[in-house]
Amino acid sequence: MKFKEKLLEGRLLQRYKRFFADVEWKNKTYTIHVANTGSLKGVIDKSLQQRCLFSLHGDKTKKLQGSLEAVQTAEGVWVGVNTTRPNRIVQEVVSTGLSKKKAHFEHWQEYGFYKAECKISQETRLDGVFVKKAEDLENLKAKKHFIEIKNTTLLRLIEGKKTAQFPDTLTERGQKHLAEMMKLMKSGHRAELIFTVQRSDAEVFSVAADLDPDYAELFKKARAAGLIVTPVVVQVGAEEISLSKKILQVV
Repeated sequence: MKFKEKLLEGRLLQRYKRFFADVEWKNKTYTIHVANTGSLKGVIDKSLQQRCLFSLHGDKTKKLQGSLEAVQTAEGVWVGVNTTRPNRIVQEVVSTGLSKKKAHFEHWQEYGFYKAECKISQETRLDGVFVKKAEDLENLKAKKHFIEIKNTTLLRLIEGKKTAQFPDTLTERGQKHLAEMMKLMKSGHRAELIFTVQRSDAEVFSVAADLDPDYAELFKKARAAGLIVTPVVVQVGAEEISLSKKILQVV
């Protein structure tokens, strides 16, 4: 996914109130939006004034003057922090794959239709569903392949491996999604959890059991029930963000 304009590079002064950030660019300070509900643990270091990538919309009537897209860690790695991007880049590669009849991942190849934002119950939506043909969406007997996309930025060194982890804080919403996906699999459907790892330095993936033990337990049960887990690396840059084909081993 190419950005409309090349992102600006500035200095991140602070993140506060979860959704606000002050950045410095060309000796001016701008208050911008942080589209991320997570803690950004291991990404934002309050003791540093980190390099960051962001956009400005130019509308002076708005309090938030743009959006934070990426932060550079002390090790020099760019980490994408905008949680609205993963869904869009996954949808982009799905659409491209369907139009060219060559799926981004082999296990998507058998499907000919995809619908984003799929309601599976009164309270729950998943990010998308694959079916072999469009008519199968309304066919209760047709087997479907549901997907849910999770943004991943946390990285820890575990047993010598740079390990991408999810979640970076307690996630009751994530727990609910796992429970719902197990119900779908019990009904004969496929379910896939895509962890979009918005940093290029990750070597493997695991669940952060210490940050959310209940999520870790549900994740273990869901995998045993057949959940497809796809932790895939996202390439983050000033001109575009893209989904690679590098799938990390789950440990």
